[in-house]
Amino acid sequence: MSETRPVLHAIQELSDALDQMFAGMREDMGMRPTDLSALRMLAIRERRGEEVTPQALARHLGITTASSTALLDRLTGQGHVDRIVHPDDRRSRLVTLTPHARATFFEHFWPRIRMMSDVAERYDEAELAVITDFMHHLADAVARPNDGEHYVAPAR
Repeated sequence: MSETRPVLHAIQELSDALDQMFAGMREDMGMRPTDLSALRMLAIRERRGEEVTPQALARHLGITTASSTALLDRLTGQGHVDRIVHPDDRRSRLVTLTPHARATFFEHFWPRIRMMSDVAERYDEAELAVITDFMHHLADAVARPNDGEHYVAPAR
């Protein structure tokens, strides 16, 4: 465990820095925390080619479907999302980003992307492959449900 402690501390620091970054973006964009989280989730799912329903968005954000309806009404009114008819189930809807949302998100995120790219360029291709693999496995592990397992820290 002691070999991983510096990595885990670095992950905590990155998480804290990302929290600060997204708080700044929310302020710059005049958005509520769940608004920006919804746009981030939609952008990531879009990049993966995944469809997003209002129910999936509510589950991801940990909010009720009634709250997600209010959120989607707000984001639709601001021109950030569209609700379209699901191509396979006419009774269902999908949530998609608008070109306006992509442009706005990109405008506010681009300087940060440049800074992150500058850091990544310090590493060679093989190192970046290891880092990328680690980050994907870490994301999968963190996104996995806890299954009610309680963790007991080892004695120091």
